[in-house]
This record gives sequence, C-alpha cells and structure tokens, in this order.
Amino acid sequence: MPKQSLHHAFPKASQYDPEWVRKHSMGENVLFNLESLTKSLQLKPGMRVLDLGCGKAISSIFLAMEFGVTVWAVDEAVSASDNYQRILSEGCEDKVFPLEMEARSLPFPEEYFDAVIVVDSYTYFGTDEKYLPYIARFIKPEGHIAIVDVCFTKEIDTPEQAPEFLREDYQNYWYFIHTIDWWRKLWEKTGLVQIEAAEQLQEAELVREQYIKDYEKEDEPDAFAKALKSDDQKFITFFKLIGQRTGKTAYLQSYK
Repeated sequence: MPKQSLHHAFPKASQYDPEWVRKHSMGENVLFNLESLTKSLQLKPGMRVLDLGCGKAISSIFLAMEFGVTVWAVDEAVSASDNYQRILSEGCEDKVFPLEMEARSLPFPEEYFDAVIVVDSYTYFGTDEKYLPYIARFIKPEGHIAIVDVCFTKEIDTPEQAPEFLREDYQNYWYFIHTIDWWRKLWEKTGLVQIEAAEQLQEAELVREQYIKDYEKEDEPDAFAKALKSDDQKFITFFKLIGQRTGKTAYLQSYK
C-alpha cells in the first residue's frame, strides 16, 4: 500500500503553520492526533465541547475553527491568560473559553457537554477507575467521550517485562501506559458508555515519524522521541477510544 502524505492523511491540520503547531504542541503534533480522532466523531456547529487537558489550547482553536463548536479549554498546567491570548490572536474568543483547573475538580453542570475530548493527556488521570464515572456526569445522554493517546501493543505487568529500551524511564513515565484492550475493559465495566471505537490510529505511523523528525531538530533530548526511534518492534503506538454515554445516572457526586 502506498504511503500516505501528511496532507492526504490530515487535510485540516496540514493547513496550519507547522512551526506554530510545533511550538504549541506539548508532545507529538496535537492537531494530527486530534484530526484522526475527529474522523470518528460527528461534531456539529453549536455543540458544547470540553477540551480537557488542552495544553496550549491549539486543539480548542482547531475544534472551533474546523467544526464551529463552542469549546471550554481546560488545563491545570498552562495559564488561562496565556491561552486566552492565543485564542484572541486566532479570532476565536467567542468560541473558545480558557479555564485553568484540575481534571478532578470541574465546575460544570451535569449533562452540559455534547462531547468531552482529551488529546494526549487522559493517561495522566484517567487510569483511575473512578474517573470515567466522574467525567461522565458532565456529558449529555448519547453524548460522547473521545480520547486519543499513546498505548502499548502488549500489556506490561511488571518492570521486568518492559522492553530494554524503555527500562531507563519506565518508573518515571511508562508504568501507566496500557494496551487498547486494557482501556476498553476499564470503560466497559462501568456500564456508563457504549464503546464506539477502540483502535489504533490509522495514521499512527505518520504521527510516529513526524514526532521523531520534529525532535531531531530540538537542542534538548526528548525521552519519548528517543523511545519511538528505538522501538523497532512498534511496541509503542497511538490509539483512539470513543464511548457514547448511556442513560445511566448513578454517577459519583464528587471525586474522592
């Protein structure tokens, strides 16, 4: 099969200045991963979307500009004022609202959002089996939670099972990375969502190659790019997981 070009695989994201995207991505190209995810979502103008763990909010800007949705851009590690300046510079201030807050302390009404989207950050808080019941309370019945993130092709149960090239950084980062099947089971057992997609990104190889290429230009070494470059067996990849909220109403009233 002929290899896809970046423009063919990511027609929307490829329209954005690659230097601007690289500067404001906190990891791999956030717009590539987001566009891959949105191919499996039916986003419509006027929908309310929570962009959770939005980083520098370019994912939120992309969602507003490409789909006409209204976005609440939430991140605990990036200044809401800084994100607001980026939002202003792109003319999205009427569509994107930045907030600086923690993923477990959200102030929104129940059943407020049509979709919760999490790009490259769900692994930092979502491995807790209490988290999906918490975040699901903010999603409308039949609304969606959709994540895109890094995963393994085989589950690691002990540090000794980690491939050699991951062992140096395993206890700092890789111990909370899992397989797609692990994530599917975590969500399915709550009964709160119907799984609509649990699969590797079709564009995973392009995302990998571009990440390595981007960080070859950087002065500071990047542990993730180094791991991807050493991963001859493609043990690390990228996945999407999408669940549609069911009619269940027994949510956690607070996160404890």
